[in-house]
Amino acid sequence: MLRSVIEELLLFVLPFCLFAGYLIVNRRNPLDVEHWDGHLFRLTVAGLVLGIAVFAYSGFIAPRNQGAYDPPHMENGQLVPGHFK
Repeated sequence: MLRSVIEELLLFVLPFCLFAGYLIVNRRNPLDVEHWDGHLFRLTVAGLVLGIAVFAYSGFIAPRNQGAYDPPHMENGQLVPGHFK
């Protein structure tokens, strides 16, 4: 669960990092507020759209197991992991 939260957070931050890289390439200081004023709303929307789109896409392509789930159990003193039949 933590991994998916971190991935979504990184996808949200990606447009901001790309814009900061664009500012650096154009020899502007990315720490000046004047460069971010007109772009902050668009970067936020782009980050949200990117995060939601990847979250939905990963939900659509997730493997779906058909059949019954056999929970973990002990057989002959050995732990057998759970699996789908």
